[in-house]
Amino acid sequence: MRILLLGADGFLGRHVALALRALPAAELRTAGRRPDHDLHLDLTTCQVKELAADLASLAPAAVVNCAGAVSGSALHQTEVNARGPAVLAEAIQLACPTARLVHLGSAGEYGPAEPGSSLTELDQARPAGIYGVTKLAGTLAVAESAVDAVVLRVFNPVGPGAPAASLPGRLAAELAAGPGEAVTLGDLSAHRDFVDARDVAAAVVAAVLAPAPLPRILNIAGGRAQPVRAVAEGLVAAAGYTGRLAETGSGSERSAAVSWQQADISAATAALDWRPGFELADSLRDLWSSVTRDAGRR
Repeated sequence: MRILLLGADGFLGRHVALALRALPAAELRTAGRRPDHDLHLDLTTCQVKELAADLASLAPAAVVNCAGAVSGSALHQTEVNARGPAVLAEAIQLACPTARLVHLGSAGEYGPAEPGSSLTELDQARPAGIYGVTKLAGTLAVAESAVDAVVLRVFNPVGPGAPAASLPGRLAAELAAGPGEAVTLGDLSAHRDFVDARDVAAAVVAAVLAPAPLPRILNIAGGRAQPVRAVAEGLVAAAGYTGRLAETGSGSERSAAVSWQQADISAATAALDWRPGFELADSLRDLWSSVTRDAGRR
């Protein structure tokens, strides 16, 4: 079974690549801008027909798209998050219409939710900013295409290798560098639904291997909202840090617009026989271990 993976260089993509390579009867190929990928591809500029020709020569049974942009200009996010999935879905339809497309969406597509509520795939998407809007456009391009496709709408991923652009990644790096008597953070009172990157990878594998057509959108999350403060406290505990956490810094504007998110993951459990296996404390402990290992190598 040949699988083509886009976005293998990113946080989630690296975990997905490891999980797909572990499949005994799979042949993983990767696509991206670096020259060492099997397929040199830039979704922001490529054309449908040229991508279709490349896909026809590779003949994948499944295509997994982990490529995405969480920051940058509105134009850049639109090119990556909206145009990219649309081009990809159309090229698959032309070149390998029996291939399954597994695309990673985002909880940012939902926008604000009522405190205490759980978001289902049927809830109206009301993204609060350009990131959520562009991710929603990509989701719709995939979900409304003619190909065999599923969008895994990933909530707040955490775990080993979390990027510095995220709160867990930035805080872990700061703690590893020796922050002194205090760490300055933004407001930590919001509630988020955290999911381990390795659980996301397991959901991708399940979606690739599922024999029957899948629902067009599935929530992938821990299924429980937790205060963002729990992330900071968990990392502090893992690091053995005894200093002070000061919530006096400027936080993310995108995050500040949404005070509560919790996912209903029953549809993913029913369709994929998937459940999250990692607790938040495990994810944070393993993130801390990965940061300290990297620091030791340097």
